[in-house]
Amino acid sequence: MRHDEMIGKVRTLARLPDSGTAERATRAVVSTLSERLPSGLARHVAAQLPPDLAAAMRRAADAADAAGAGSGHAGERFGLAVFAGRIADRAGTDEDTALREAAAVLEVLDAALAPELTERMAGALPSDIRELLPVERAMGDREE
Repeated sequence: MRHDEMIGKVRTLARLPDSGTAERATRAVVSTLSERLPSGLARHVAAQLPPDLAAAMRRAADAADAAGAGSGHAGERFGLAVFAGRIADRAGTDEDTALREAAAVLEVLDAALAPELTERMAGALPSDIRELLPVERAMGDREE
């Protein structure tokens, strides 16, 4: 999926006023997601994204590795509250808006990524964040 197409879909799904706001939201979610995922998985996700979004995801994965948070094996451990807070800080919004934007970005990522990669990503997330994924909304709660 092309960058402009992804941003346009995020804008529509999250009901954002303009492309700049959708771009900020997308970068905030991608960066925060990259911190939560194992760095190797984050790099696999980045490989399927448009170059500028991939770069944002790789930078966050590199920073996590440099901080010793993952060393390529595990992402930083945090739940939905921290996830929403980090997105809100990066996007310059409140946490409720950040969650709505995160759900939109994750839905667009779900459509952009290979299905097996989306499954791996879902498996690496805690249940509270995983519920933002479109598959989880359709399936309801799953056991950890």
